[in-house]
Amino acid sequence: MDRIELNSLTFDELEDFIVSINEDRYRADQLFTFFHKNYGKAIKDLTVFPIRLRDKLDGMGKVNNIEIFKRLDSNIDNTKKYLYLLEDDNIVESVFMEYKHGLTACISTQVGCKMGCYFCASTKDGFVRNLSPAEMLNQVYVMEEDLNNKITNIVLMGSGEPLDNYENVLKFLEIIHHERGHNLSYRNITLSTCGIVPNIYKLAEEGIPITLSISLHSPFDEERRRIMPIGNKYSVSEILQACRYYYEKINRRITIEYTLIEGVNDREEDLLELTKILKGIKCHVNLIPLNPIKEFDYNRPSQLGIKKFKKGLNNKSIPATIRREMGGDINASCGQLRRRYSKDKR
Repeated sequence: MDRIELNSLTFDELEDFIVSINEDRYRADQLFTFFHKNYGKAIKDLTVFPIRLRDKLDGMGKVNNIEIFKRLDSNIDNTKKYLYLLEDDNIVESVFMEYKHGLTACISTQVGCKMGCYFCASTKDGFVRNLSPAEMLNQVYVMEEDLNNKITNIVLMGSGEPLDNYENVLKFLEIIHHERGHNLSYRNITLSTCGIVPNIYKLAEEGIPITLSISLHSPFDEERRRIMPIGNKYSVSEILQACRYYYEKINRRITIEYTLIEGVNDREEDLLELTKILKGIKCHVNLIPLNPIKEFDYNRPSQLGIKKFKKGLNNKSIPATIRREMGGDINASCGQLRRRYSKDKR
C-alpha cells in the first residue's frame, strides 16, 4: 500500500489523518506549520513530536521533496531559472522574476504537457504526469530558501496545463493560502489556461479570487485550431463566455494572453476581430512577442508591428501591454531548458 504524501494534504485533510491514527488534533497544526511555514523536509527533524510519533508517521506517510538540479542567472536582469529534480528523476522548471510590484515565481503544474500548442516548447516531449500539490509547493519553498527571500506573487504558467491537473492545483491553492502556512493572498496568484471550458466554470464556482489568464493567441477558430489543438474542442466564443461567467462570479479582471506571430495573428483582420470579440469583457490583453523554437518555423513581428498592434487595441478602449521580456539569455521561456537537460540526462 502506498504511503500517504503528508505535505500534499490540506489542513483539514491533515487533521482528519492525525485523528484517524488516534493522535491529538493539535498535532496537525504543528505538522502543517512545519511543512508550509518552516520549510520542513523530514519527519525526523520535527523535534516537537516525540520519537514514538515521528516513527509512526515515518511508517505511515512520506514527505515529498525536490532539489535544485541547476540554476541559471540572467546577466540582463535578476531573473533566475530553476531546474528541479523530482524524486522519480523527472525534471521540471520554475522561473523567478523581480518586478516593482514584488517577487514572482512562475511554476509548473505537470511534467510535460498534453495540450500540444505548436509554438510552445513545454509540450514537445509530450505529457509525462501530473505534479502533486507538494511538488508544486516545493517549487516555491525551495526557491525562497535558495534566495533567502519571500515570494509575493505566483503564476501557474510554467510547463503543463493547470486545469488539466484540477484537483491537485486546487489543493495547492488552498495550502499556499492557508493562514497556518504561507498565508499568500489569492489575489496574488494567477492561473493560466489554454481554455478547458468546463473547468473554467468549475473554478468560478469555487469562489477563489485568483486571476484567470486565458491563452487565446487568435480570435479566429480556424487559425486557433492550427496552432492550438484545444481549439478543436472548445471554440473562442465558448471560452469567452466562460470568462464572462468567471468575472461575474469572482469579480476579477481576466487576462488575455496573446502571443504575436508574424503573418499568423498580427494582421489587421486579427486586430479588428480581437477588438470585436473582447468588447464588453472586463479584461486586459498581455501581448507576448513570439519566442521562436526550432519546431515552429515562424518569427515574431517587428517592434514597430508589436507597438502598432498594442496601439490598435488601446484605441478601441481595450487595455493592452507588451510583456516585458525577462531572462532572455537563460532560455527563461518555459520548456526550453528542461528539454535540453532532460535529453542530456538521458
